Amino acid sequence: MKITVREFAGLKEKVAAVVHSLDQALYQVTVVTDGVERLLVDDSGRPLRSHSLEQLRQWLGRMPVASLVLRQQSAYDEMIGQPSRQGDNTLEVPLALPGGEPPILH
Repeated sequence: MKITVREFAGLKEKVAAVVHSLDQALYQVTVVTDGVERLLVDDSGRPLRSHSLEQLRQWLGRMPVASLVLRQQSAYDEMIGQPSRQGDNTLEVPLALPGGEPPILH
């Protein structure tokens, strides 16, 4: 599912946002609305992407965002020739919004 930048900006309630690390310095965003993770796209339907995590973080600080995390899926096992794990190799790190308190790590 997708959500446009315009729809996202118009949300009445703040939502969770996830910055996905796709490749070296390439990021895209999903937002969680109604319990569903939606890909953030521009008006033409292309995923909103950036080569700057800080630029995305600054932009998201002006949007209706309640929480922000950086998510990266590791290909480490595959790179070293190990079989895929039963579970998920996803790393998720909380990020602070600009001007906000630093995230609490658990």
